[in-house]
Amino acid sequence: MKPGGTYHALVYGASGGIGGALADALSADKRCEKIVTLSRSGDGVDITDETSLAAAANRFANEGGAFDLIINAAGALEVYGAGPEKAFRDIDPATMLRAFEINAVGGALFLKHFLPLLAPDRRAVFATLSARVGSIGDNALGGWMSYRASKAALNQIVRCAAIEAKRRNDRSIVIALHPGTIETPLTRKYARGNYTASREEAARNLLAVCAGRAPEESGGFFDYAGRSIDW
Repeated sequence: MKPGGTYHALVYGASGGIGGALADALSADKRCEKIVTLSRSGDGVDITDETSLAAAANRFANEGGAFDLIINAAGALEVYGAGPEKAFRDIDPATMLRAFEINAVGGALFLKHFLPLLAPDRRAVFATLSARVGSIGDNALGGWMSYRASKAALNQIVRCAAIEAKRRNDRSIVIALHPGTIETPLTRKYARGNYTASREEAARNLLAVCAGRAPEESGGFFDYAGRSIDW
C-alpha cells in the first residue's frame, strides 16, 4: 500500500459485513487500481479448506500479480449458533474446536498461501482482523474462552508471520487489527454500551490504520484508531 500512489488490494471475507465494507471502500478509492474479493459464499474459497485457498492463491501467482494490501476479514464469534461462553461450565469441545478452526487455523492457512502474494519489493501491508478480547494482558473480565483463546492464537500466528515476511521484504507490514464493535443485529447484544461503528466507518478506520503503519511496527496489534493493544 503505497502512500500517495496507486496500489492493488485483496480482501478475503468480502461477503461479510466488515469485509464487504472494506471492499466497497477500496473500490471507491481511485488510487486502488485493482481490488480482488474472495469469500466462501461468493467464490467457494473456504478459509478452513486448504485446497480451495491454495487453488485461489496459485491462480493469482500464475497471473504474476503482487498485492500492496491484503486483508483477511474472516472470523467467527458465534459457532454452531452458540454465543460466547459465560463460564467454564458452558464450554463445549466441538464448539471450541470449530472456533479455533475458523479463527486460528484458518488464519494460519490464509497466511500460508497468501502472504507470498504480498509485493516483495516495496512497502506492502497484510492485515488480519483479530479482536481486543484476544489480548491476554487486557483481559479483566474472563469468559468468552473459545473466542478469546482462538483470537489470542491468531495474534501469535500473525506475529510469527511478520517475522517471516521481513526475511523476504524488510518493508513488509503484517499486523493484527481490532475493528471495534460493528453495529449489526448480531453484535448489538455484545456491545454493552461500548463504542460501536457502522460498517462503513469501521472500514475507513481500518484502512487508515493500514495506511499509517510503518515497517518497524510490523508484528503489532492495533485498534481501529491505530493505538497499540497489549498482547
